[in-house]
Amino acid sequence: MTTRITVDPVTRIEGHLRIDVEVDNGKVTKAWSSGQMWRGIEKILVGRDPREAWLFTQRFCGVCTTTHAITSVRAVENALGMEVPVNAQLVRNIIQTAHTIQDHMVHFYHLSALDWVDVVSALKADPKKAAQLAESLSDWHLNGPHEMKAVQDRLKTFVSSGQLGPFATGYWGHPAMKLPPEVNLMAVAHYLQALEVQNYANKIVAVLGGKSPHIQNLAVGGISNAINMNSQSVLNMERLMMIKGWMDKLEHFVKSVYLTDVPAIGAFYLDWAGYGKGITNYLAVPDCPQDTKGTVFDLPGGYIENGDLSTFKPILTHGDAYFRDGVAESSKHAWYHGDQPLHPYDGEGEPNYTDFQDDGKYSWVKAPTFYGKRAQVGPLAHVLVLVAAGHEGAKRYLDQAMGTLRAVSKNPNIPLDALHSTIGRHAARSVRASMMLDTLKQQWQKLIDNIATGDTEIFNPPVFPKGEVRGFGFHEAPRGALSHWVVIEDGKIKNYQAVVPSTWNSGPRDQNDEIGPYEASLMDNPVADPKKPLEVLRTVHSFDPCIACAIHMVDTERQEIVKVKAL
Repeated sequence: MTTRITVDPVTRIEGHLRIDVEVDNGKVTKAWSSGQMWRGIEKILVGRDPREAWLFTQRFCGVCTTTHAITSVRAVENALGMEVPVNAQLVRNIIQTAHTIQDHMVHFYHLSALDWVDVVSALKADPKKAAQLAESLSDWHLNGPHEMKAVQDRLKTFVSSGQLGPFATGYWGHPAMKLPPEVNLMAVAHYLQALEVQNYANKIVAVLGGKSPHIQNLAVGGISNAINMNSQSVLNMERLMMIKGWMDKLEHFVKSVYLTDVPAIGAFYLDWAGYGKGITNYLAVPDCPQDTKGTVFDLPGGYIENGDLSTFKPILTHGDAYFRDGVAESSKHAWYHGDQPLHPYDGEGEPNYTDFQDDGKYSWVKAPTFYGKRAQVGPLAHVLVLVAAGHEGAKRYLDQAMGTLRAVSKNPNIPLDALHSTIGRHAARSVRASMMLDTLKQQWQKLIDNIATGDTEIFNPPVFPKGEVRGFGFHEAPRGALSHWVVIEDGKIKNYQAVVPSTWNSGPRDQNDEIGPYEASLMDNPVADPKKPLEVLRTVHSFDPCIACAIHMVDTERQEIVKVKAL
């Protein structure tokens, strides 16, 4: 018997996502991923000064703010053939790596851990045994029995009051929950501790960016952070040393807790290494430019086909033709006019709503392809690309995570191919967070060293030529490969398109009716209880959906929604 399940909206994500699946004999046989809002910011940008675009595009989302801001200025700089001062590159790199670390921590502990951790079960745990387990995995100073007992007492207060707060809507007692009470208690303790620790990354972004979210320090051509080691009012050594202290606190938690929690929890869910594989064409872009021209990167990028690392093909520069010529978007199954795939420079966004049609149009998200094929983006794609490119840090932390997984599960034969899965995406994200922590420290040191040479340059003024120029910028954002594409005519924006990570992953069927990464990853997923589709959420959440970046809504009737009075 076939059962249709609709999850709408999918919660614990940014934006409105609807997932439909058909379940037969306890397994998913068909899936549809539908973005439920229209993104219209590109239309707002037409006719505007390109130097303003980054201020608008970081409003795509309340989470992925710095990512869109930095990618937008890179797109305009690419169109103008600009060079960017090294100091500006390094400050941008520090902002984006700090943002990434915070984003990855929040995703696991606060957005998806509740798919795996039975919070109520933690009430049955022995705090001493929970502490023994935690201390066997790492040297984190808040792993002791006193801390575990305090967390359990706090949880008891929540439960006895009937007010579970952020834990209120979990599928507690679901048959797919497998963790022992002590592991659940350890995970809840780290959930609460991560709330405090992640804020150190936010502080780094705020100090350099002027505020967080929605940074204020960017400019086409560089940054607005004046550098003077002898002034109290600009970027100086005092502020840079403050950032150093926050980096150290982040490092202890990320490497001692996050990097061990994910494989330790995953060891109890090894069956989920067999679910969620989906699309195994992996795309990642290079990032953390080290020179003024965007030709030398700290983090490599490239493309892997069918999960085979030997097929790795690199993306080398910020103007790389291999990437530029490979991207297209189809609207055949999206609520826009036109069915043929278009390159982003020629992209269109005229809405054409038809209601939800299983075999027709059913999403506000377009379907991107890379040389005609669907691709998965995100931390798993990035880690595999880095390993294929020989990145030492990615290989080291991946080995560490796999070692913990094999040790806790007492299964020494878990292959690397287990990463092509729902649980593998979580493991890759913890690996990437640790690697990005090293990158953050390296970029900070390079900034210190460059300033020490006497270089305080932060900005090159842009010059807009007559006629038309085109450019694109990219960034390996927390959710994967992000690119912005701009066409400028006589100094004004003629066309603007953003191809974002959640568009790559959540897109509907393409021009060839091929399903997208979310949809493909749900095939054959188990569903124990159609009324409580926890397993569906597990796989979708493993991508860390950010649908607000892929779609936005505009009221075409111009009805008043809210009135704000400035005092």
